[in-house]
Amino acid sequence: MSKKEQITVGISIGDLNGIGGEIILKTFLDSRMLEFCTPVIFASVKLMSFYKKHFGLQMNLHGIHKLDQIAHKKINVFNVWKEGVNVQFGEEHPEAGAYAIKSFKSAVRALKEDKIDVLVTAPIHKHNIQAEDFKFPGHTDYLNQELEGNSMMFMISESLRVGLLTDHLPVKDVSAAITPELIETKIKTVTQTLKQDFGIITPKVAVLGINPHTGDNGVIGKEDDEVVRPTLAKLNEEGTLVYGPYAADSFFGTKNHLHFDAIIAAYHDQGLVPFKTLSFGQGVNYTAGLHKIRTSPDHGTAYDKAGKGEADYSSFKEAVFSAIQIYKTRQEYLELSANPLQKRARKVLAKKR
Repeated sequence: MSKKEQITVGISIGDLNGIGGEIILKTFLDSRMLEFCTPVIFASVKLMSFYKKHFGLQMNLHGIHKLDQIAHKKINVFNVWKEGVNVQFGEEHPEAGAYAIKSFKSAVRALKEDKIDVLVTAPIHKHNIQAEDFKFPGHTDYLNQELEGNSMMFMISESLRVGLLTDHLPVKDVSAAITPELIETKIKTVTQTLKQDFGIITPKVAVLGINPHTGDNGVIGKEDDEVVRPTLAKLNEEGTLVYGPYAADSFFGTKNHLHFDAIIAAYHDQGLVPFKTLSFGQGVNYTAGLHKIRTSPDHGTAYDKAGKGEADYSSFKEAVFSAIQIYKTRQEYLELSANPLQKRARKVLAKKR
């Protein structure tokens, strides 16, 4: 795989009635962004022109009907549809969800066909996207179906990375879903991701317990002792630097997370509450474990701010930069892995560390 200086970033529009259009355009309002990447927004010129006018943004859009018309140094808008769309800021509406999925599916298809290098998704609403041809709780599950690998929600910021054993699952189903096989799969995904996508040669991973105080020796549940600990011990014997389970209530407060390259939480809120508390606005949701790269901001549709010109686009901008950096790091990793001499030098370097 050869290095690319200009990364083509595909962007799905998200919920039309949310803040997606605003944060996308404001991210690329700074023309210097076009020095880092070539954006391709999957929507329509009519829609993006509406957003541009509504928010009073002075910028040029390059409408295209075929992906071989992508132009560098321009904000490309691939016309997924031609008709006008009625935008109702702040309203949950099935039509907004349907167009969000049209945009998303078109962008994923382009990613699979190598028409774009990475994908950045604006927020969708998990209720209004449900349809006969889209019965998924979110982006990640659809990506897992369409792309090779085992997808995993991996929240990243400058100083913190948090993965999840289970994500969009009711709390009552969490314990039953966490099996030794699942733990092994997720930990292997995280360690490989840290190596190939973040350049960490020997990653250290912490795992949080399922129960309060990791069960207190079985008093508050036996899952940590009977499922988690034996699985972590097995992985340690195989050479994986994984530690835990740790009591989740004090783990972040004592700054224990600073000693690890990634933390794996048992369920959604156990991992995302501390992550968003420490990193909100600067965090990025990265879909690890796939052969393609997808990122998104760490927030939702923000209906309460939609259309008011108040949306903070910093997390979306970070998602763009993260996708670019991960792409470049993975390219370097694949090149090193393909070159035996470089691979050997890498091992020598790892031993010295």
